[in-house]
Amino acid sequence: MQKLEKIAEQVRKKFDAQMKARDQALTQARALTRHCALAIRAVHRDEYNVMDEHLMEAGILAGALRLDLSRHPNLYFAGYTQDALKEFAEASVTCALIRNEPLPSPDDLEVEHFTYLNGLAEVIGELRRRCLDVLRQGYSQEVERLLGHMDDIYAVLVTMDYPDAITNGLRRQTDVVRSILERTRGDVTFSLRGEHLVRSISHLSQQLQVKQEEENGKNIRLHPFEDQEL
Repeated sequence: MQKLEKIAEQVRKKFDAQMKARDQALTQARALTRHCALAIRAVHRDEYNVMDEHLMEAGILAGALRLDLSRHPNLYFAGYTQDALKEFAEASVTCALIRNEPLPSPDDLEVEHFTYLNGLAEVIGELRRRCLDVLRQGYSQEVERLLGHMDDIYAVLVTMDYPDAITNGLRRQTDVVRSILERTRGDVTFSLRGEHLVRSISHLSQQLQVKQEEENGKNIRLHPFEDQEL
């Protein structure tokens, strides 16, 4: 059974190498997720220099993660690795769309297609957040631009009718996207109607003020000496 002991030793060495790679990947994945979250927070605050710094760090970590796990595909396609890369895709796309920059592709980000699409689905929530932030200042065309991006993303996701084994649960994400999109469209419509109502009330108020001033002018012309007689 000496051969069996030799096989066992080889297996242990392989597992030890995978454990070391796994521990390193977990650390990198946590750091990548943190930088992506900070980049998204920065873009919502319009802190674009901070955003660029975190996106750059995230890109370096994503590259290191891919390189270090190139010899361990089972770890590369593990949930924690792809989840971190999904966060990277989400942050990159969110920052690009909010800043009205070209949309990065899966090849640009060097992520798997299913990871990219799941990240794209989560962008919807960040765009809704941006829409609500803008609406607090009043309705604007910026909201329509962001809502248009949300529509475009959903229109693509809903056509990806493939098994979860291929898309990694994209169908459930798409259902969530539809719900968020419908609520956002309702919020935008409500805000737009509110703007129209405010304008109508303001216009009516101006008309009434003008009419009141005209009535006052007529009374003065009809009774120019009334105060003096009294």
